[in-house]
Amino acid sequence: MEMAQRAKTRYAIGKMLPRIVLIILGLFGLTAIILVVIFFRLNVTNGEIESLGQKRTYLLYVPETYKAETPTPLVISLHGYAEWPAHQMEISHWNKLADQYGFIVVYPSGTGFPLRWQTNGQAGTPDEPMTDVVFISDLIDALEQEYNVDKTCIYANGLSNGGGMSYLLACKLADRITAIGSVSGAYIYPLNECSPSRPVPMIAFHGTSDPIVPYHGGPSSSFRLPFPVIPDWIQEWASRNGCDDRPAELPSSGEVSGITYTHCYQNADVAFYTIQGGGHAWPGGEAMPEIIVGHTTQDIDATEVMWEFFMQYSMSKY
Repeated sequence: MEMAQRAKTRYAIGKMLPRIVLIILGLFGLTAIILVVIFFRLNVTNGEIESLGQKRTYLLYVPETYKAETPTPLVISLHGYAEWPAHQMEISHWNKLADQYGFIVVYPSGTGFPLRWQTNGQAGTPDEPMTDVVFISDLIDALEQEYNVDKTCIYANGLSNGGGMSYLLACKLADRITAIGSVSGAYIYPLNECSPSRPVPMIAFHGTSDPIVPYHGGPSSSFRLPFPVIPDWIQEWASRNGCDDRPAELPSSGEVSGITYTHCYQNADVAFYTIQGGGHAWPGGEAMPEIIVGHTTQDIDATEVMWEFFMQYSMSKY
């Protein structure tokens, strides 16, 4: 009797198992569908161009004070991995400064799902150009045709993967990008392959407790990539810019300390801010989930400090 009962039980479970699996898959599928719908509702853009035969999108902000007769600086702000233009706009508060200082801000969109930027240098041969670099160059062309963009004052910045993309733009588009800024930048493109046509000023922000791009280098729990030791990488960029070996200290504030490398070629200084205990977050910006990115400091406003740094530089000086 026991054997017969066990057989019946196994038979019943066997009949139910496919249904259980389908229900589980259905729940996962429904969750995936919901996530896709949410993403497309959040990923608001208001412009598109064609680049290398592909439709590329962006989110553009032009302040009400813009005047067509006045050459206007352009800030390009790049989202991080698995993020999107509107989110970069929300966390960085660049629009607020655009209203205050009268510059244009554009938030381009990466490719793929999740959205990301090609920053590892695997593409870039004559047969396979660096599509994201070409896209940013094409985007600058399009905005220069539509608006009176000051070609001497075009600045790129970004978070994480977007910070790495800003660095790549400095390597490949130094004739168009005046200066760059990076927050928790994922610097994957090799420095020894970076040969800009001119030294590019840079300002960077990194947290010592960043769980995604480790301050002390090596792979992280999120990405098995050989991230560089951040202070060493910054120093090497400063060295390539011909700066003094010994940096000067910047005024500290709470969790934040900083250094600046000066007396560089063509005055292309390098500023570096360290956030003690800081995570993979935009200092002074909207906080993201701490369980994922760690602590977001409010002891410094990276956007305001970045803009103050940018305003020192114009292509016309080179």
